Amino acid sequence: MCYQFCRSRTTVWCRYRMSESTRKWDDLRARLISAMLIGVVGIGAIVLGGIWLNFLVALFAAVMIWELVRMLSPEQLSAAQVLSAFTGILVILFNSEDYQNALFLSLGMVVIGVMWLKKGRAIFLIYAPVIIIGAISAFVIRMNLGLNILLLVVGVVIITDVAGYFVGRIVGGPKFWPKVSPKKTWSGTVGGWIGAALISVPFAEPGFGVLVAIVAIILAFASQLGDIGESAIKRRSGVKDSSALLPGHGGFLDRFDGMIAALAASYIVWIMISGWPVVG
Repeated sequence: MCYQFCRSRTTVWCRYRMSESTRKWDDLRARLISAMLIGVVGIGAIVLGGIWLNFLVALFAAVMIWELVRMLSPEQLSAAQVLSAFTGILVILFNSEDYQNALFLSLGMVVIGVMWLKKGRAIFLIYAPVIIIGAISAFVIRMNLGLNILLLVVGVVIITDVAGYFVGRIVGGPKFWPKVSPKKTWSGTVGGWIGAALISVPFAEPGFGVLVAIVAIILAFASQLGDIGESAIKRRSGVKDSSALLPGHGGFLDRFDGMIAALAASYIVWIMISGWPVVG
């Protein structure tokens, strides 16, 4: 009888552990499918460049602003729609000959958003420019520095996310910032840095490998901070995802928070290194 009780307890415990282990990977299929679809569209626009990339980054920026406003002040649907549409138009203008006027209009849009919103004004003031700069940066990098550099930035963000996901779940360990992002671990964070440094190797010119690896790690960290920042916004707003537009990922901010932060950081890093103009 005692043996049967112990065996029963052991079976229940094993099933619990197996269920717990399965839950750690239960979102993997949806994540992979949606990631592949996004990847096909994104890589296609990046390779084609020009108007295709311009409209794609404008669309992404518009959706992310919509999600941001909906999280910060969910009852203000009109504000979300207007600021979203305004953002998309501004990004298109920014990536055209009218970028100087678009810079002025973008600043005006951020000010209008801060004045219009009833909640989360400080967050909008900080996060909205990051979204706009990141979206603009993707187009400007492609047009000014070429396809390979933009692919490097994109590759760094992807490998940082993938390495962090798998290393964090396999190795586990202490949490990186449990109050803000309880799932992120130090092992996953460092794994992302290592992955970013490794993927930068094929893109480095002879003699510049170390410098490129350092820049890749900086971009990886910026990507992780973007992810953490968006997690903080969701925690403050009491929501699990920024929206439900992307199966397995939530919303566009959930998927591209790291990408938009890394693109904005790459813009700043390149200005510091070479004095590259602020707009293209």
